[in-house]
Amino acid sequence: MPNPVFDRMGGNPRACAASHRAYIERVKLPREVAVMTLPGGTLLPQAMLPLFIFEPRYRQMLTDALNSHRMFSVAMQRPNTARESPVSVAGLGLIRVSVGHDDGTSHLILQGLARIELEAMVQLKPYRIARVRPMITPPADDAAVGVLLARVRKLLQEWLQLGTPFPFPPLSSASKPPAISPDEVLGYLNTIKCPEQAADLISCAVLKDASDRQAILEAVDVESRLRRLVKYLVGSIRRKREQGRD
Repeated sequence: MPNPVFDRMGGNPRACAASHRAYIERVKLPREVAVMTLPGGTLLPQAMLPLFIFEPRYRQMLTDALNSHRMFSVAMQRPNTARESPVSVAGLGLIRVSVGHDDGTSHLILQGLARIELEAMVQLKPYRIARVRPMITPPADDAAVGVLLARVRKLLQEWLQLGTPFPFPPLSSASKPPAISPDEVLGYLNTIKCPEQAADLISCAVLKDASDRQAILEAVDVESRLRRLVKYLVGSIRRKREQGRD
């Protein structure tokens, strides 16, 4: 769900950054939060992530979160490691909806609030709890960000016109992704004026590979996120056109 405070900034990167800092301070993020480690799992700010909670440790985590601040973090499993080991940059989320079932499992929707750095683990069992630090977006060059965002929007339109499917996650393995037309998606994304919010939501919509999403999550400044998006979209469009010629 877009942050209306960001949208009122009129697309000014510096104003958006200042608004983001004020937003983080107003929400009063906890200093210590639970960590859910998922292979290929990333949670970008403002994104909605559907989750099915079935492991006993995460069922306890969910109960504790619902009885307190309703927040926990999602961290990607460190690549090429057999033992559970979360990466150091994660997404902090707020539980928007949680539906419990008779067997103790739950379906929930987690909304991304902020990028966080996992500074140190303060608990490992029954589930991980980390001491965290919010990663605040620094002020950006308005002109450079404006040019990059316009470039991303133009590439996104071309990307959609080629019929590229969205990697939207279904709510469960048995459900189907929602039928959303490219025009609807593009129309919605074009209403988002804050470059920071636009970069994160476009990344969530188009990036299929977990490593690409994690790179966006770890990019603190908006320019880096937008440049990564441009590079991804250019490459994806080129590959799509080459496939069409075969």
